[in-house]
Amino acid sequence: MAADKQLTLAKFLIVIISLLILLAVSITAGISIGSVDISIKQLIALFTYEEVDDSVARIIYDIRLPRVLLAIAVGGGLSVAGAVFQALLMNPLAEPYILGISSGGTFGAILSFLLGLTFFYTQLFAFTGAVIVVFLVFYLGQRFGELEPNVLLLTGVMIGAFFSALILLMLTVMEDSVRTAVFWLIGNLSFSGMENVIIVLPVVVIGSLFLFFLSQKFNVLTLGSSTASQLGINAGFVKNFSYIVSSLIVGAVVSVSGIIGFVGLLIPHIVRLIVGVDNRIVVPASFLLGASYLIIADIIARTIISPAEIPVGAITALLGAPVFIYLLRRRFSIIK
Repeated sequence: MAADKQLTLAKFLIVIISLLILLAVSITAGISIGSVDISIKQLIALFTYEEVDDSVARIIYDIRLPRVLLAIAVGGGLSVAGAVFQALLMNPLAEPYILGISSGGTFGAILSFLLGLTFFYTQLFAFTGAVIVVFLVFYLGQRFGELEPNVLLLTGVMIGAFFSALILLMLTVMEDSVRTAVFWLIGNLSFSGMENVIIVLPVVVIGSLFLFFLSQKFNVLTLGSSTASQLGINAGFVKNFSYIVSSLIVGAVVSVSGIIGFVGLLIPHIVRLIVGVDNRIVVPASFLLGASYLIIADIIARTIISPAEIPVGAITALLGAPVFIYLLRRRFSIIK
Protein backbone atom coordinates (compact mmCIF):
# COMPACT_ATOMS: atom_id res chain seq x y z
CA MET A 1 0.00 0.00 0.00
CA ALA A 2 2.80 2.42 0.94
CA ALA A 3 4.62 1.57 -2.28
CA ASP A 4 1.46 2.31 -4.29
CA LYS A 5 1.09 5.70 -2.57
CA GLN A 6 4.74 6.55 -3.26
CA LEU A 7 4.32 5.54 -6.91
CA THR A 8 1.18 7.68 -7.24
CA LEU A 9 2.90 10.66 -5.59
CA ALA A 10 5.97 10.27 -7.82
CA LYS A 11 3.75 10.06 -10.92
CA PHE A 12 1.75 13.09 -9.75
CA LEU A 13 4.90 15.19 -9.24
CA ILE A 14 6.42 14.18 -12.58
CA VAL A 15 3.21 15.01 -14.47
CA ILE A 16 2.57 18.32 -12.68
CA ILE A 17 6.17 19.55 -12.93
CA SER A 18 6.30 18.65 -16.64
CA LEU A 19 3.04 20.50 -17.31
CA LEU A 20 4.19 23.52 -15.27
CA ILE A 21 7.30 23.71 -17.47
CA LEU A 22 5.10 23.48 -20.59
CA LEU A 23 2.86 26.24 -19.19
CA ALA A 24 5.88 28.46 -18.46
CA VAL A 25 7.12 27.98 -22.04
CA SER A 26 3.63 28.70 -23.38
CA ILE A 27 3.31 31.88 -21.31
CA THR A 28 6.70 33.09 -22.55
CA ALA A 29 5.69 32.37 -26.16
CA GLY A 30 2.30 34.02 -25.67
CA ILE A 31 3.90 37.23 -24.42
CA SER A 32 6.77 37.21 -26.95
CA ILE A 33 5.06 36.26 -30.23
CA GLY A 34 2.75 38.60 -32.10
CA SER A 35 2.60 41.26 -34.79
CA VAL A 36 5.48 42.85 -32.85
CA ASP A 37 7.92 40.21 -31.63
CA ILE A 38 9.45 40.74 -28.20
CA SER A 39 12.77 39.10 -27.38
CA ILE A 40 13.48 37.03 -24.28
CA LYS A 41 16.09 39.64 -23.35
CA GLN A 42 13.41 42.37 -23.35
CA LEU A 43 11.10 40.20 -21.26
CA ILE A 44 13.78 39.54 -18.67
CA ALA A 45 14.68 43.22 -18.59
CA LEU A 46 11.05 44.20 -18.07
CA PHE A 47 10.40 41.77 -15.23
CA THR A 48 13.70 42.65 -13.51
CA TYR A 49 12.73 46.34 -13.61
CA GLU A 50 15.46 47.36 -16.05
CA GLU A 51 14.86 50.14 -18.55
CA VAL A 52 12.67 49.01 -21.46
CA ASP A 53 11.07 50.90 -24.33
CA ASP A 54 7.67 52.28 -23.28
CA SER A 55 5.89 50.84 -26.32
CA VAL A 56 7.18 47.34 -25.50
CA ALA A 57 6.05 47.70 -21.88
CA ARG A 58 2.56 48.82 -22.98
CA ILE A 59 2.24 45.90 -25.42
CA ILE A 60 3.12 43.45 -22.66
CA TYR A 61 1.19 44.91 -19.74
CA ASP A 62 -1.86 46.23 -21.57
CA ILE A 63 -2.36 43.60 -24.29
CA ARG A 64 -0.37 40.37 -24.10
CA LEU A 65 -0.13 39.62 -20.38
CA PRO A 66 -3.89 40.07 -19.76
CA ARG A 67 -4.61 37.94 -22.83
CA VAL A 68 -2.28 35.15 -21.68
CA LEU A 69 -3.75 35.20 -18.17
CA LEU A 70 -7.27 35.09 -19.62
CA ALA A 71 -6.25 32.14 -21.80
CA ILE A 72 -5.02 30.36 -18.66
CA ALA A 73 -8.34 31.00 -16.91
CA VAL A 74 -10.47 29.98 -19.90
CA GLY A 75 -8.42 26.99 -21.03
CA GLY A 76 -7.80 25.69 -17.52
CA GLY A 77 -11.38 26.27 -16.37
CA LEU A 78 -12.99 24.58 -19.37
CA SER A 79 -10.63 21.60 -19.11
CA VAL A 80 -11.24 21.07 -15.39
CA ALA A 81 -15.01 21.40 -15.88
CA GLY A 82 -14.85 18.91 -18.75
CA ALA A 83 -12.89 16.40 -16.68
CA VAL A 84 -15.35 16.71 -13.78
CA PHE A 85 -18.49 16.45 -15.95
CA GLN A 86 -17.08 13.35 -17.65
CA ALA A 87 -16.36 11.79 -14.25
CA LEU A 88 -19.71 12.73 -12.67
CA LEU A 89 -21.85 11.77 -15.65
CA MET A 90 -19.67 8.75 -16.53
CA ASN A 91 -19.91 9.88 -20.15
CA PRO A 92 -16.71 10.44 -22.18
CA LEU A 93 -18.57 12.84 -24.50
CA ALA A 94 -19.72 15.13 -21.68
CA GLU A 95 -18.21 18.60 -21.92
CA PRO A 96 -18.77 22.01 -20.31
CA TYR A 97 -21.23 23.26 -22.92
CA ILE A 98 -23.43 20.17 -23.22
CA LEU A 99 -25.57 21.18 -20.22
CA GLY A 100 -26.80 24.39 -21.87
CA ILE A 101 -24.67 26.70 -19.72
CA SER A 102 -23.01 28.30 -22.74
CA SER A 103 -26.34 28.93 -24.44
CA GLY A 104 -27.64 30.75 -21.35
CA GLY A 105 -24.47 32.85 -21.15
CA THR A 106 -24.50 33.61 -24.86
CA PHE A 107 -28.17 34.58 -24.71
CA GLY A 108 -27.33 37.12 -21.99
CA ALA A 109 -24.35 38.48 -23.94
CA ILE A 110 -26.23 38.88 -27.21
CA LEU A 111 -29.13 40.48 -25.39
CA SER A 112 -26.67 43.10 -24.10
CA PHE A 113 -25.37 43.63 -27.67
CA LEU A 114 -28.94 44.06 -28.87
CA LEU A 115 -29.56 46.68 -26.17
CA GLY A 116 -26.30 48.49 -27.01
CA LEU A 117 -24.81 48.07 -23.53
CA THR A 118 -21.13 48.34 -22.56
CA PHE A 119 -18.86 45.32 -22.13
CA PHE A 120 -19.27 45.41 -18.34
CA TYR A 121 -22.99 44.75 -18.78
CA THR A 122 -22.23 42.15 -21.43
CA GLN A 123 -20.23 40.22 -18.83
CA LEU A 124 -22.93 40.72 -16.23
CA PHE A 125 -25.74 39.61 -18.56
CA ALA A 126 -23.70 36.62 -19.80
CA PHE A 127 -22.85 35.42 -16.29
CA THR A 128 -26.44 35.93 -15.13
CA GLY A 129 -27.78 33.95 -18.11
CA ALA A 130 -25.34 31.13 -17.42
CA VAL A 131 -26.23 31.02 -13.71
CA ILE A 132 -29.96 30.92 -14.48
CA VAL A 133 -29.41 27.88 -16.72
CA VAL A 134 -27.11 26.25 -14.13
CA PHE A 135 -29.79 26.28 -11.45
CA LEU A 136 -32.62 25.49 -13.86
CA VAL A 137 -30.80 22.37 -15.10
CA PHE A 138 -29.80 21.53 -11.52
CA TYR A 139 -33.43 21.72 -10.36
CA LEU A 140 -34.84 19.72 -13.28
CA GLY A 141 -31.96 17.21 -13.43
CA GLN A 142 -32.45 15.80 -9.93
CA ARG A 143 -34.09 12.55 -8.99
CA PHE A 144 -34.73 11.73 -5.33
CA GLY A 145 -32.53 14.66 -4.30
CA GLU A 146 -29.52 13.52 -6.34
CA LEU A 147 -28.38 14.43 -9.83
CA GLU A 148 -29.33 11.72 -12.32
CA PRO A 149 -26.78 11.71 -15.22
CA ASN A 150 -29.20 10.86 -18.04
CA VAL A 151 -31.90 13.27 -16.85
CA LEU A 152 -29.27 15.99 -16.36
CA LEU A 153 -27.85 15.53 -19.86
CA LEU A 154 -31.23 15.52 -21.59
CA THR A 155 -32.42 18.52 -19.58
CA GLY A 156 -29.26 20.45 -20.42
CA VAL A 157 -29.51 19.64 -24.12
CA MET A 158 -33.17 20.70 -24.31
CA ILE A 159 -32.65 23.95 -22.39
CA GLY A 160 -29.58 24.66 -24.51
CA ALA A 161 -31.63 24.13 -27.67
CA PHE A 162 -34.32 26.49 -26.36
CA PHE A 163 -31.84 29.29 -25.67
CA SER A 164 -30.08 28.65 -28.99
CA ALA A 165 -33.39 29.26 -30.76
CA LEU A 166 -33.80 32.54 -28.86
CA ILE A 167 -30.25 33.52 -29.88
CA LEU A 168 -31.03 32.91 -33.57
CA LEU A 169 -34.17 35.03 -33.26
CA MET A 170 -32.16 37.91 -31.78
CA LEU A 171 -29.48 37.64 -34.48
CA THR A 172 -32.13 38.14 -37.17
CA VAL A 173 -33.01 41.59 -35.78
CA MET A 174 -29.46 42.76 -35.06
CA GLU A 175 -27.57 45.09 -37.36
CA ASP A 176 -24.43 46.84 -36.12
CA SER A 177 -23.53 44.28 -33.45
CA VAL A 178 -23.74 41.15 -35.61
CA ARG A 179 -19.96 40.84 -36.05
CA THR A 180 -19.37 41.09 -32.29
CA ALA A 181 -22.14 38.55 -31.68
CA VAL A 182 -20.61 36.12 -34.21
CA PHE A 183 -17.19 36.48 -32.53
CA TRP A 184 -18.89 35.65 -29.23
CA LEU A 185 -20.58 32.58 -30.69
CA ILE A 186 -17.28 31.30 -32.10
CA GLY A 187 -15.23 32.16 -29.01
CA ASN A 188 -12.71 34.95 -28.71
CA LEU A 189 -10.07 36.31 -26.31
CA SER A 190 -9.80 39.78 -27.83
CA PHE A 191 -12.15 41.12 -25.13
CA SER A 192 -9.35 40.52 -22.63
CA GLY A 193 -8.34 43.19 -20.15
CA MET A 194 -6.74 43.05 -16.73
CA GLU A 195 -10.07 44.09 -15.18
CA ASN A 196 -11.61 40.89 -16.60
CA VAL A 197 -8.68 38.73 -15.52
CA ILE A 198 -8.86 40.00 -11.93
CA ILE A 199 -12.45 38.75 -11.69
CA VAL A 200 -12.37 35.53 -13.72
CA LEU A 201 -8.97 34.02 -12.88
CA PRO A 202 -9.57 33.81 -9.08
CA VAL A 203 -13.02 32.26 -9.66
CA VAL A 204 -11.51 29.60 -11.93
CA VAL A 205 -8.49 28.87 -9.71
CA ILE A 206 -10.50 28.66 -6.46
CA GLY A 207 -13.21 26.54 -8.11
CA SER A 208 -10.58 24.23 -9.60
CA LEU A 209 -8.95 23.80 -6.18
CA PHE A 210 -12.31 22.77 -4.67
CA LEU A 211 -12.73 20.20 -7.45
CA PHE A 212 -9.17 18.94 -7.00
CA PHE A 213 -9.81 18.29 -3.29
CA LEU A 214 -12.87 16.22 -4.30
CA SER A 215 -11.03 14.29 -7.02
CA GLN A 216 -10.49 11.17 -4.89
CA LYS A 217 -14.26 11.03 -4.34
CA PHE A 218 -14.79 11.17 -8.14
CA ASN A 219 -12.76 7.95 -8.36
CA VAL A 220 -15.11 6.30 -5.84
CA LEU A 221 -18.24 7.60 -7.63
CA THR A 222 -17.25 5.65 -10.76
CA LEU A 223 -18.15 2.52 -8.75
CA GLY A 224 -21.75 3.75 -8.49
CA SER A 225 -23.61 5.91 -5.96
CA SER A 226 -24.70 2.98 -3.77
CA THR A 227 -21.14 1.62 -3.51
CA ALA A 228 -19.81 5.13 -2.83
CA SER A 229 -22.35 5.57 -0.02
CA GLN A 230 -21.31 2.24 1.51
CA LEU A 231 -17.72 3.51 1.49
CA GLY A 232 -18.72 6.63 3.42
CA ILE A 233 -19.05 9.09 0.52
CA ASN A 234 -22.05 11.41 0.48
CA ALA A 235 -22.68 10.86 -3.24
CA GLY A 236 -25.55 13.33 -3.47
CA PHE A 237 -23.54 16.18 -1.94
CA VAL A 238 -20.42 15.48 -4.01
CA LYS A 239 -22.41 15.38 -7.27
CA ASN A 240 -24.48 18.46 -6.51
CA PHE A 241 -21.59 20.55 -5.19
CA SER A 242 -19.25 19.55 -8.04
CA TYR A 243 -21.89 20.28 -10.65
CA ILE A 244 -22.55 23.77 -9.25
CA VAL A 245 -18.84 24.66 -8.88
CA SER A 246 -17.98 23.37 -12.39
CA SER A 247 -20.95 25.19 -13.87
CA LEU A 248 -20.04 28.48 -12.18
CA ILE A 249 -16.52 28.14 -13.60
CA VAL A 250 -18.00 27.70 -17.07
CA GLY A 251 -20.36 30.63 -16.52
CA ALA A 252 -17.46 32.88 -15.52
CA VAL A 253 -15.46 31.77 -18.56
CA VAL A 254 -18.33 32.26 -21.02
CA SER A 255 -18.92 35.76 -19.64
CA VAL A 256 -15.54 36.93 -20.98
CA SER A 257 -14.72 34.67 -23.93
CA GLY A 258 -17.94 33.42 -25.50
CA ILE A 259 -18.13 29.79 -26.60
CA ILE A 260 -14.68 28.25 -27.14
CA GLY A 261 -15.36 24.68 -28.14
CA PHE A 262 -13.48 21.38 -27.89
CA VAL A 263 -11.15 22.44 -25.05
CA GLY A 264 -13.22 20.88 -22.25
CA LEU A 265 -13.99 17.84 -24.40
CA LEU A 266 -10.54 17.14 -25.82
CA ILE A 267 -8.02 17.99 -23.09
CA PRO A 268 -9.30 15.54 -20.40
CA HIS A 269 -9.16 12.73 -23.00
CA ILE A 270 -5.55 13.55 -23.86
CA VAL A 271 -4.66 13.70 -20.16
CA ARG A 272 -6.26 10.31 -19.46
CA LEU A 273 -4.44 8.86 -22.45
CA ILE A 274 -1.12 10.03 -20.96
CA VAL A 275 -1.58 9.58 -17.19
CA GLY A 276 -4.50 7.15 -16.79
CA VAL A 277 -7.92 7.61 -15.21
CA ASP A 278 -7.01 8.61 -11.64
CA ASN A 279 -8.90 11.89 -11.16
CA ARG A 280 -6.41 13.02 -8.51
CA ILE A 281 -3.98 13.51 -11.40
CA VAL A 282 -6.47 14.10 -14.22
CA VAL A 283 -8.10 17.20 -12.67
CA PRO A 284 -4.94 19.31 -12.02
CA ALA A 285 -3.24 18.02 -15.18
CA SER A 286 -6.29 19.01 -17.25
CA PHE A 287 -6.09 22.56 -15.87
CA LEU A 288 -2.41 22.96 -16.73
CA LEU A 289 -2.58 21.32 -20.16
CA GLY A 290 -5.78 23.19 -21.05
CA ALA A 291 -4.17 26.51 -20.10
CA SER A 292 -1.11 25.79 -22.27
CA TYR A 293 -3.26 24.55 -25.16
CA LEU A 294 -5.40 27.69 -25.28
CA ILE A 295 -2.37 30.00 -25.07
CA ILE A 296 -0.84 28.19 -28.08
CA ALA A 297 -4.15 28.21 -29.98
CA ASP A 298 -4.47 31.95 -29.32
CA ILE A 299 -0.94 32.57 -30.63
CA ILE A 300 -1.99 30.84 -33.88
CA ALA A 301 -5.28 32.79 -33.98
CA ARG A 302 -3.63 36.20 -33.77
CA THR A 303 -0.58 35.56 -35.96
CA ILE A 304 -1.67 33.27 -38.80
CA ILE A 305 -3.15 36.17 -40.84
CA SER A 306 -1.53 39.03 -38.90
CA PRO A 307 -2.37 41.88 -38.43
CA ALA A 308 -5.93 40.52 -38.72
CA GLU A 309 -7.14 38.02 -36.14
CA ILE A 310 -9.14 34.78 -36.21
CA PRO A 311 -11.44 33.96 -33.26
CA VAL A 312 -9.58 31.43 -31.13
CA GLY A 313 -12.69 29.21 -31.01
CA ALA A 314 -12.24 28.56 -34.73
CA ILE A 315 -8.67 27.40 -34.11
CA THR A 316 -9.63 25.09 -31.22
CA ALA A 317 -12.35 23.55 -33.39
CA LEU A 318 -10.01 23.09 -36.38
CA LEU A 319 -7.34 21.51 -34.18
CA GLY A 320 -9.67 19.68 -31.80
CA ALA A 321 -12.11 17.95 -34.16
CA PRO A 322 -9.58 15.80 -36.10
CA VAL A 323 -7.57 15.01 -32.95
CA PHE A 324 -10.72 13.92 -31.11
CA ILE A 325 -11.80 11.73 -34.05
CA TYR A 326 -8.34 10.13 -34.01
CA LEU A 327 -8.57 9.48 -30.25
CA LEU A 328 -12.02 7.91 -30.64
CA ARG A 329 -10.84 5.63 -33.46
CA ARG A 330 -7.75 4.67 -31.48
CA ARG A 331 -9.81 3.89 -28.39
CA PHE A 332 -12.30 1.68 -30.24
CA SER A 333 -9.53 -0.07 -32.19
CA ILE A 334 -7.88 -0.93 -28.87
CA ILE A 335 -11.19 -2.27 -27.52
CA LYS A 336 -11.61 -4.47 -30.62
